[in-house]
Amino acid sequence: MTVGKTISPWLLALCSLTAEAQQFPSRPIRLIVGFPAGGPSDIPARLTADKIRVPLGQPVVVENKTGAAGMIAANDVLAQPADGHTLLLCSYIDPLNTLLYKSVTYKVGDLAPVSLVSKAYYAFAASNEVPAADLKAFIAYAKTRPGELNYGRVGAGSVTEVLAKQFEKLAGIRMTGVTFKGTGPAMQEVIAGRVHFMVAPLAIALPQYQGKKVRIMGMTSPDRLVAAMEVPTLKEQGLPIVNYGWWGVCARSGTPRPVIERLSREIGVAVDSFEYRSVMEKASVIPVYSTPEEMGREIAATVKEYGQMFRELDIQQVD
Repeated sequence: MTVGKTISPWLLALCSLTAEAQQFPSRPIRLIVGFPAGGPSDIPARLTADKIRVPLGQPVVVENKTGAAGMIAANDVLAQPADGHTLLLCSYIDPLNTLLYKSVTYKVGDLAPVSLVSKAYYAFAASNEVPAADLKAFIAYAKTRPGELNYGRVGAGSVTEVLAKQFEKLAGIRMTGVTFKGTGPAMQEVIAGRVHFMVAPLAIALPQYQGKKVRIMGMTSPDRLVAAMEVPTLKEQGLPIVNYGWWGVCARSGTPRPVIERLSREIGVAVDSFEYRSVMEKASVIPVYSTPEEMGREIAATVKEYGQMFRELDIQQVD
């Protein structure tokens, strides 16, 4: 008599995951962006989506779901099945939200890193309406008007606020923060002269600077950038601020590992393409892709670094 063998639950689960990965994607993919069109999250999202749709054999649709510092977009992704068909164009802002907001509904571990897509340094941009030709003059002008100058920020505790607060502390000035839904709308107010200053990603600031619509007084890069060699770094000018933001693609935690790995590979090919690199580099954005593990380490480093900065700048949790 032949005795039948029982197949282990682990083996059954593995077979199920493998079959699911082989069928992926079985329908169009949504790539959710938590900030407005045209911004530093939206641009790499649309380039990446366009590049991966052909090898994946399905449309990749970019959807902008703005508000709540990107949390509306993150919550949309986390409400969907963990199968890789709904992705988030995530950034440093998503882990920061878990440090900043008492009411945040997700943890860092709820998002599964897939691959980085870009890194970018920041510009210290000022309105042309401010009578200050350079950083030294801006600081002198601000010191005579404590609290009167305002700066644009994308939510409490965002890099646009943290670096502005660092600037205030190091320069001995005081400004007033004004919150916007995205860096694009904030920059429009700087151009109009209703906002005096903002820390802006170069993809947003550089075209406006080149069009002489704003001044760039300094960069957060360690060295001068080829796209604007005439602009000194902050470090050169005595402000020890070197900082960058990162953007990537995340899935919901629990997405099958083979699906994550396939997405990561296809994104890597997309980011390494001539078209992607040429668009990003023109905006002084660094095209970069990674393994899921490398992106996970970037996320962990962000949480550690900004946790310390929040304590130093006395940035409190908000509701």
